[in-house]
Amino acid sequence: MMERSLKLLFLFGFIGTLLAWSPVYAQKFGYIDSEFLLNKHPDYKLVQNELTSLSEQWKKEAQKLEQEIKEMRSNLKAEEVLLTEEMYQERLLAIQEKEKQAIAFNNRVFGINGQYYQKQAELLQPLQSKIFDAIDKVCKRFNLAVLFDKASGPLMIYSDPRHDYSEFVLQELGLEK
Repeated sequence: MMERSLKLLFLFGFIGTLLAWSPVYAQKFGYIDSEFLLNKHPDYKLVQNELTSLSEQWKKEAQKLEQEIKEMRSNLKAEEVLLTEEMYQERLLAIQEKEKQAIAFNNRVFGINGQYYQKQAELLQPLQSKIFDAIDKVCKRFNLAVLFDKASGPLMIYSDPRHDYSEFVLQELGLEK
């Protein structure tokens, strides 16, 4: 029994010595700031300009519909005493139909999965692919196991600037200072 205990003690001691002398590979972590990267990229400014232009155009169309509804309501109010009940109801239905059109337009353009967000995704996809490829290369170059995005939410409470790899991603994109 004593001999078995000594063998186990020797075995654990030998394994412990091996582990102590073997190189320890720690996981490397870093972070980037995707807002910083996007704002530094010239293509992002072009995308933003195009989206702003489209958005303004669609907002004007929505405002035009709203203005038409207001005019229809004010005309109805002004002519209310001159109209028969049937005529009044017809105009009221026309106003309600125009309101439905305005709501449908706003939902189609600015709603969830609307034209604005589809266009945004379409325009940003090539740029996001470029940035992701650059991030992938930086992670491989620096042997990073995990790379966080500082701009993507409250995941990071503290960040030491020496672990910020945003500048390396900019270099990989060819956008050095």
